[in-house]
Amino acid sequence: MKCCNLNKFKGVIVALYSCFDKTDSVDCAAVRKMCRFYAGTGVKGLYVCGSTGEGLLMSVAERQQTLAAVMAEVGTEMTIIAHVGALATRDSIALAQHAETAGAHALSAIPPAYYRLPESSIEQHWTKIIDSTALPFIIYNIPQLTGYDLSLPLLKKMAANNKVIGVKNTSLSTYQIEQFKKVGGADFIVFNGPDEQYLAGRSMGAEAGIGGTYGVMPELFLKIEECFQAGNMPAAQSWQIKVNEIIHRLLAYPSMMGAAKSILKLRGVDTGNPRLPFESVTVEQHPELRELHKTLMGYIREAQS
Repeated sequence: MKCCNLNKFKGVIVALYSCFDKTDSVDCAAVRKMCRFYAGTGVKGLYVCGSTGEGLLMSVAERQQTLAAVMAEVGTEMTIIAHVGALATRDSIALAQHAETAGAHALSAIPPAYYRLPESSIEQHWTKIIDSTALPFIIYNIPQLTGYDLSLPLLKKMAANNKVIGVKNTSLSTYQIEQFKKVGGADFIVFNGPDEQYLAGRSMGAEAGIGGTYGVMPELFLKIEECFQAGNMPAAQSWQIKVNEIIHRLLAYPSMMGAAKSILKLRGVDTGNPRLPFESVTVEQHPELRELHKTLMGYIREAQS
């Protein structure tokens, strides 16, 4: 039996963007405004300081500051998952313990990136984080960025811990989603990671999704979920195709992070610029970005009609 009610983790969960002011410091007021925006759209929860949230470009103190702002604004309304992945286990533990004190509902972490560590080291890293708090834990598998792809034997071992409630799988294989769900069992959540395959992931056993482009267009991911739950696969597919068009156009920019934040600003939510080395959108790119925003808002109006 897992350590908590899993239903609050199912559904559409936005991977939250970072918010920086003009001095490149964390902007807590902007964090709170952004959270309020997402609460108003009906998404289930927020994933804080992950890849989309530029967590690995922030100090431990900045990540704690961001999470505190999130909790202050929507901590009692939404499910909050704190990403605490870091290169050093001690930093992850510090982030985890702060998340527990702040009232977050779960922890999540990538394996330590950069160093090519043996699987035993990754297991130890995750276990130390898990043991440091009473919070449930979600493994974050994103092999294309970390260099480590979660193995079924390690997943089986980790899932035996009742605090390990799921895995966020951002590999491009929906077959892996099916395999992870099989190993984890009924009382275990697989979160779809790649936004382009939200519907495919749901179809293969993912019970929730966590994604970065959800933040640009939460209404469209909610529409896919609505159609999927209603059993209307043709409609769900048509909405996934619209989502993928937007994603494809965002990826045409040197930094998808910069493009996404610019679109969000046009939607009335200013998160500031991404932190270097991510590039911001240039003045020359503004006209085409406004066209993308126009297309997106047309789709959102259609979804809500």
